[in-house]
Amino acid sequence: MRVSILVIGRPRHSGLADAIRDYETRAARYWPLEVIEVKEEPGRGLSGNAVREREGARLVERLPAEAVVVACDPGGSAMDSETFARWLQEQRDAARSVCFVIGGAHGLGAAVRGRANRRLSLAPWTLPHEVARLVLSEQLYRSGTISRGEPYHK
Repeated sequence: MRVSILVIGRPRHSGLADAIRDYETRAARYWPLEVIEVKEEPGRGLSGNAVREREGARLVERLPAEAVVVACDPGGSAMDSETFARWLQEQRDAARSVCFVIGGAHGLGAAVRGRANRRLSLAPWTLPHEVARLVLSEQLYRSGTISRGEPYHK
């Protein structure tokens, strides 16, 4: 089992980048973790829809074969931390790799949503993609501690 985070762009704010890196490092103690950063579309002179579709095509090209694809999308279903930890452990037990996909500023294109096996809401609000990456990496870490019965999750 491998967990991948496929995301548009790199964090621009150094403090946020440090927090993301910290939680991704922590999560990697529990799940074999790979982070794949895909180039942002410049967007000058393009509609939001065109940017979303171009970035979506780049994301689809980088999806790991055979992975369960989870589109992080505000319209997806929500899970509490315990449910998420159980679901992730079930994927591990079934030897399935999981790829979480986070779109750019304009969200995920139709190609990504069409390829997704599941849509997951990280919050009831729309989050900037860098913040979504931080929330996801923290929850991956939290899921590992829950699965092992460690004290981080209270």
